[in-house]
Amino acid sequence: MPDSIPLVNLKLMHDEIADELQQAVREVIDSNWFVGGPVFQRFAAGFATYCGVDYCIPCGSGTDAIHLALRAALGIGDGEQEVITVSHTFVGTVEAIAQAGYQPVLVDVNPQTYLMDLDQVEKAITSRTRAIVPVHLYGQMVDMPRLAQIARTHDLVIIEDAAQCHGAAFDGYKPGQLSRAAAFSFHPGANLGAWGDAGAVVTQHEPLAQTILMLSDHGRQAKHEHGEVGMNSRTDAIQAAVLNTKLRHLDRWNKVRRQVADWYREELSGDDTCILPAVDPKAGHVYHQFVIQVNDRNDLLKHLQNEGIGAGIHYPIPVHEQPAYEFLGLAPQDLPVTHELCKRILSLPIYPGMTRPQVRRVTGLVRSAVAV
Repeated sequence: MPDSIPLVNLKLMHDEIADELQQAVREVIDSNWFVGGPVFQRFAAGFATYCGVDYCIPCGSGTDAIHLALRAALGIGDGEQEVITVSHTFVGTVEAIAQAGYQPVLVDVNPQTYLMDLDQVEKAITSRTRAIVPVHLYGQMVDMPRLAQIARTHDLVIIEDAAQCHGAAFDGYKPGQLSRAAAFSFHPGANLGAWGDAGAVVTQHEPLAQTILMLSDHGRQAKHEHGEVGMNSRTDAIQAAVLNTKLRHLDRWNKVRRQVADWYREELSGDDTCILPAVDPKAGHVYHQFVIQVNDRNDLLKHLQNEGIGAGIHYPIPVHEQPAYEFLGLAPQDLPVTHELCKRILSLPIYPGMTRPQVRRVTGLVRSAVAV
């Protein structure tokens, strides 16, 4: 059997910059400054600059980042105030909203892009709505200029879930530039990934940044002085060192991801059995995942895995169909596009260093399987 092709190849990326990573981690070890400190501050400043915003507050995870941004922007919810988001996302998006004290209101996604349907957002706004959390899924951003206009019209806050969009843009705007804040995850598999859990909030608003910094550090206002009930959610210095190192390579890696995606589109063009998501011409896509829609998705997944191809599913059970979120009172068919997509979407391997022959092998196996 030919060599296997993983869904994500972290080893390939890490081997490429191994000396840089070792030097960065050694700096932290030699300093003995593992929480906060100069390496942490360097990453906070560097990622803010990269995102084109004034402030970055690294924290413990992407889920924490959404939670902290909501709390800082709106305070703790009363359980009846609403925040609109989507069901086609990782559960952490909705989890963060609920944990901040807000009622999640889930809307359907656009059937072409698989991103938040902004027409449905407008229909879902009520007198109880306080915020909107768009999810920039698979590496493509939601139409932020239009969403920002909707938010202004209804006096709502936007907190972006940018966990899969490191380096992405829409019409030239990056996450955090048209919203109150954007929340990033640095999960190891992300385009910019740590060696463990980490996240960050980026924002243009200084008071919000200061509040998030306080809340993420036990509500600390000064040494031994805690003004609010906070939490322990800090990116440690070793993760910051890894992220600092990888940030220097992120644009190059994203360029390679776009090239791999172009190869996939070329190889799968004209095949009506594989539906590819639409890419808005204004979107600067960074392809965290490359997904297709097919019939008999589970059979194709097994076939690829048997051939050594590390395909995957993002996400097989939408949030509104999860047992933990039965309290939302949504039936599967209440979000029909999401319900159907989650039975048909399959993620194909994509990562920096993937070659065109590997793409041809994957697409050849997909074509032969779905043609049967």
